[in-house]
Parts: sequence; structure tokens; C-alpha cells
Amino acid sequence: MSTSHFGLFAAVRPLSFLVAATAGFIASVPLAQANPHILVDVQTGRVLEHEEAFRKWYPASLTKLMTVYTVFDAIRAGQISLDTPIVISKRAAAQPAAKMYFKPGQKLTLDSALKILLVKSANDVAVAVAEAIGGTQEGFVNRMNGDALKLGMTDSHFVNPNGLPGKGQYTTARDLAVLTVALRRDFPQYASYFALEGFTTGQQNVPSLNMLIGRFAGADGMKTGFICASGFNQIGSATRNGRTLVSVVLGTDSLAARADATANLLQKGFTTQFSGNDTLGSLKPYGPGQDQVTDMTADICSAKGAKVRSETRDEVGRMKVHSPYILEMDHDPRFVFAGLIPGQDPQPAEQPEKMARGDTAGAIANVPVPMPRPTAF
Repeated sequence: MSTSHFGLFAAVRPLSFLVAATAGFIASVPLAQANPHILVDVQTGRVLEHEEAFRKWYPASLTKLMTVYTVFDAIRAGQISLDTPIVISKRAAAQPAAKMYFKPGQKLTLDSALKILLVKSANDVAVAVAEAIGGTQEGFVNRMNGDALKLGMTDSHFVNPNGLPGKGQYTTARDLAVLTVALRRDFPQYASYFALEGFTTGQQNVPSLNMLIGRFAGADGMKTGFICASGFNQIGSATRNGRTLVSVVLGTDSLAARADATANLLQKGFTTQFSGNDTLGSLKPYGPGQDQVTDMTADICSAKGAKVRSETRDEVGRMKVHSPYILEMDHDPRFVFAGLIPGQDPQPAEQPEKMARGDTAGAIANVPVPMPRPTAF
């Protein structure tokens, strides 16, 4: 267990619509309500801090990091390249939001697909990529699970490539840290995909859902995820002076809370001396929740959860983050192209998507932050 929480996982209070000016601002939550988290040094694999790291959790769109690892492995094997066209099938187009609303038969390159997966977390694109590599979604998922076992993710199982709710889909904070470290170590040539500030299709600009990118010193990844059963999750990474840390934060109650918790944990990693010599490989299973997947639905997708999220936005709907380590972006976001291969029917404008109850539109600093959706990010 960690020796100090630093109040990382409490509900965010309405102090300011941008960044609170004091570090001693969030009260700790009771242990029974503590959220799983882990902090790891990438170069050494040393675990700096952890709590409930072996509690089974729904991965939500953090699943897409496993999808991307399997894609990178297929590229390494020569099966596919970044220029390979990815065709949207009927099955892919039928996936729930968040999605790109591409039509069956439309094509984009794998390069564009990866950018869309990691910035927007589009479920339709995830299925199209899976089918392109695995032949079928099921074939690709088998490869995902095989890759997970090879990496030592002993408490994870995936049933789809996008993280939509499904029986038998689960992971742990420890396993997600194993995956994230592997992505950083095994495929450094693709690190830039995880640090994108946004992409443009030529018709719309889509900012990253990771509120640390461009706002936290050294932030360079990795992924966010949300479904009702998992709460708001974030895997963060940052590099300073050649040292890279990754953090996994699961089960927070809002977009703002997961950003605050991630920033505070990473900052603590860069500024604190830690005792203990556990690594991801040597850390032994412990704690509750190893036999049953935790379900946060009653706390998240409820009147209680909606009230908490309403308190994380100001009167004009902007996101209120409290971590003093998340700064206002000092430049307009840089959007890279990610869209259909030219010459096809125009991409449809994004359709209205069902939002999680009780949430309103908002932004952090000068970049819009989409509302939480029940099947996405």
C-alpha cells in the first residue's frame, strides 16, 4: 500500500474555474473508497507508489492501449504498415459513440486511425483496425489477449478492441502499468502518437481528451477512459531530464478529478524520494477486489455522480481543475491531419451523442473539453 495519498482521489470542489493556487486543497477519502493507482519509473520498472493495484477494474477506453500495442506488434512483424488503408465495415460503423460516424466502405490510413484512436477514442475506428489486422474482431481480440499474457498482464482479459462494456473484460492498475511501460520501451518510435494535442479531419478540429498534454510539464501521454462501471480513468506519462514516469489512476468521479489526480501523482514522482525496491515484476498480489470486478455505476451514473460533476465546472461550463501543476495552455493546440483518404464522399459532421446524465459542456483553459459519454473515453 502507499504510505501517503496526498489527497489525490477526493472529489473536486468548486474553488476556481481554472487552477487553484494552493497545493493543500483536497481532503483524502476513506480507505474503503480509495481508487486504485500506481506510479512507475519506466527506465527501471521500479514501483514508486501503489494502492489497490491488483483490484479488478473495467478498462473502458484504456483498452485501446492494448489495441495499439497489438497494432504496433503487427507493424513490427511486417503484416501491416502505417500507410495501409483501413476500411470501415458495417460492424465498425454500427459501434456506439464516441465515434467518427464514417460510412461503411470509407477508408483511412492506419496512421490516421491511430491518431483518431488515441485522441478521440473512436469506437468505430477501433473495430475497423481490429478487422484489418485480425481478419475479424474476434481474431484480433485473441491476439490482444495473447500479447497481454506475453507482457505479464496476468489479471487482464479483453473481449473487444474498444473498451465498450462486455462480460469478461477486466484489468488492474498494475497490469495497465505493465502495458504502458511496454509501449514506451518496445515502441519508442511511436511515442509521438500519445502526445498529440489534437487532430483535424479538414472539417472539424478534435482536441485531446488528456488535459495534461500541453499543460503539465513534460506530459507526453497516454490515454483516458470512461464507462459508468469504471468511472473516470487516466493513464499519464511525463518525461523530465531524461526520466519518464507513468501513472495509472482508476475510478475517479469526473474529468477534472482524474486530471488532478494524475498530475499530482506524476509531480510527486518527480519531486519525492521513495523507499522500497518493488518492481512491476516483483510486486506481489494483495488487497481486496481480486476475485470480482468493481462496478462504479451507482456512484458515477446517478444523481449523486451528476451532482459531483456539475461542481467541477464553473457558471459558464468551463472545467475546474485544482492541481497547481496543470497550467493554462500557452499556445493554440496543434492539430495534425487524421481523416479519410482524399477522393471519397465527404465525412459526415459528427452527430449528437447521448451524454452522461448531469454533465454540461465545458473547457479547460482555451481548449474545449467534450462532455463525458457513457461509452467512450
